[in-house]
Amino acid sequence: MHNISQRQATEAMPTDKSEHARFWRDARFRDMECMRATFITHEFAPHSHDTFSIGAIEAGCQMAMIRGEREMTGPGALYLINPGETHDGQPGVEEGYRYRMIYPDMRVFTDILEDVSGKSIHGAPSFSRQLISDPELAARFCRAHRAIEEGASALEGEESMYSVLLAMFSRHGAEIVAPPDHAEPLGVRRARDYIDAHFDEEISLELLARIAGLSRAHLIRAFRKHYFITPHAYQTDLRIREARRLLRKGAAPSETAMACGFADQAHLTRHFKARTGVTPAVFRAG
Repeated sequence: MHNISQRQATEAMPTDKSEHARFWRDARFRDMECMRATFITHEFAPHSHDTFSIGAIEAGCQMAMIRGEREMTGPGALYLINPGETHDGQPGVEEGYRYRMIYPDMRVFTDILEDVSGKSIHGAPSFSRQLISDPELAARFCRAHRAIEEGASALEGEESMYSVLLAMFSRHGAEIVAPPDHAEPLGVRRARDYIDAHFDEEISLELLARIAGLSRAHLIRAFRKHYFITPHAYQTDLRIREARRLLRKGAAPSETAMACGFADQAHLTRHFKARTGVTPAVFRAG
């Protein structure tokens, strides 16, 4: 993992003092979501994605929690977060940070590995570590990201991004996802399965505890210990994943809010931005 000192972070501060984010999708990489952002005060709520979350900080410093561990990262660090892994992020210093991110789905990586090996990949590619200090590769990633953002030719954009993703996997990847460090408690799994099936409905803690066969306090502790997130936050996370899917299909934010179980569009917007960095309208238009 990569730690950055206060002095290093201050020396690398963004010169732009306003928050902004640009979001788009790139059809060359299976409609991969891409983002470039500067955040001064914005804090990401604990969340996960059904895609990989890969990025690098260009300037400033971010404090991030992944797998229950909190680290301060700056320029030269890579984020290599697997699908489903809970993480958050806040500015690590007063001046904030500027970073670039992509969210490739599993098929993008299997395509790359199959192209290189000439064999079908049957396992689930993953990264064994999520915060890594690799200044050379972080710089290459930022150049590739900048190239596709600025409209580089099809060949240049695809070649640069595919090359850097292959290098990331060659250095830091594992072909098969490692099993968890400890067995998933049956009661906690039952509660999670229920939330999965009813994420758009009102669910009481009492009901979840009864399904899990645990007390309410024990369920919250066990759920957080295993998934690094509370049952309510997990439900909200699932609602946002569904909202992303609907918005990508062109649904209006107001319709999306109702379909995903939010009280109204304002609630959707607040939770959506806390987990993606952009509003539903910006995400839909990207």
